[in-house]
Parts: sequence; structure tokens; C-alpha cells
Amino acid sequence: QLQASGGGLVQAGGSLRLSCAASGRAFSTYAMGWFRQAPGKEREFVAAIKRSGSSTSYADSVKGRFTISKDNAKKTVYLQMNSLKPEDTAVYYCAADARFRVELGTNSYEYDYWGQGTQVTVSS
Repeated sequence: QLQASGGGLVQAGGSLRLSCAASGRAFSTYAMGWFRQAPGKEREFVAAIKRSGSSTSYADSVKGRFTISKDNAKKTVYLQMNSLKPEDTAVYYCAADARFRVELGTNSYEYDYWGQGTQVTVSS
């Protein structure tokens, strides 16, 4: 089970840190990802991290502004979001990939478990 938190309302240029806490003992074996969905749009990939935290991947739209990290001891994955823009407004979802892929997944169907989402709103 995944529980996302940390969303809120922030002005453009501000920062937020999202957290996604997992239950169960398998967290360290999961690659983790963050996706987002804005109103009227499809869910899109934001960032992903390998199960060990050794490798990350980002959507071009967030590269250089967002950082994904993973703490296996705390069973938590984070998304640090800096220099936020109004177009970052969306519901953000964390997801777990339990299938030991070689490459990080960037598509929704590559993830097995999903959190409930947390709203991020960036005002201009």
C-alpha cells in the first residue's frame, strides 16, 4: 500500500516535497515512480528511481527542477519540486514497479501498485 502526501498550494517559483510511504517488507525491491495528471489530460510520467536508488529518470519538462529520492530504511520515496510553474499543477501519484525491469519504466502500465494521489496547485 502506498500513501502519498505533501501536496498543497504554492506560488510560482516555490518548492514542495512530496512523500510516498509504503507498507510491507518488499519496498526495497521496488523501482518507484511519480506520475501526474492535470484536469482534462492523460496521466504523464514525472520521475522514476531504481530499487537501490542508483539510477533515476526524469521527464524533460521537470529535468533540473525536480529530484526523486528513495529511502529504503524508511520505506519512503520523495519528490523534491523546485522552481514550480503553473503548468506543474496536477494530482501527483506515486507508483511501485515490482517486476525487476532492467530499464526504469516511464509508462503507467509498467507499474503495479499506486498511491491515492496528492494535489499540487501552483499559482501564477
